[in-house]
Amino acid sequence: MTRILTKATGMPASDGAGVKLSRVLGQPGLKRLDPFLMLDEFGSEDAQDYIAGFPQHPHRGFQTVTYMLEGKMGHKDSVGNSGVIEDGGLQWMNAGKGIIHEEIPQQTQGRMRGFQLWVNLPASEKMSPPGYQDIPTDKIPEVQLDNALVRVLAGTFNDVLGPVKTQAIQPQFLDVHLQADAHIKWPTVSSHNGFLYVYEGEVSVGAEILTKGQLGVLKFDGDIEVKASCESKAIFVSGEPINEPIVQYGPFVMNTEEEIHQAIRDYQSGALA
Repeated sequence: MTRILTKATGMPASDGAGVKLSRVLGQPGLKRLDPFLMLDEFGSEDAQDYIAGFPQHPHRGFQTVTYMLEGKMGHKDSVGNSGVIEDGGLQWMNAGKGIIHEEIPQQTQGRMRGFQLWVNLPASEKMSPPGYQDIPTDKIPEVQLDNALVRVLAGTFNDVLGPVKTQAIQPQFLDVHLQADAHIKWPTVSSHNGFLYVYEGEVSVGAEILTKGQLGVLKFDGDIEVKASCESKAIFVSGEPINEPIVQYGPFVMNTEEEIHQAIRDYQSGALA
């Protein structure tokens, strides 16, 4: 049975133009989990915590995943793409060889809450063409069980296929909603790395308990069984490890120092995107 190897708790941080968030993956206690580079949870009812958003910034060599639980986040980029990610919607962006984009809230009051996940790319895809999958909430399939609901964003659950098409790491991404005293299980991929992050309530995997704001790094061995003592919500994320060198400089993630220097030169010369 799949079990929890170690736990990590999100640390207060800020990014962009001062957006307050919790950095769960990408902090000293849990720097990376191949192929995942970073997981941030953002959430506040105070517009001053998020209103400035994330002004123009570059990316190269990886993918960004934005999953909105509540609120409206607008985005646009250097090659003319634009759109709005709304309640329950998902954006899976391939930065590939390079893109300059911005993410600015499309609200001035009310609650904004969601996640941003950074996913590495193998060397063979780091210079791939940039692109987006913008997936509205009504295009994300949901599996209703007796005492739980599972939103299938990527991969499969109970033979239901999620809408994310990227194949770089064969991702599985589930948003799991559990009623009090619920328990569910599903198969895992033994070759994957992955985690379970609780964003409401409290769940257990075997003898280990995860409370709100805690991430459990998983050791995959057959099914994962998740139990909830109270109404709870968690995201489950897994993917095939890439097992290649990682050299990161801020928003550039490549395999060598020279590739990082080239990314910086391309950005400074206007050739990134």
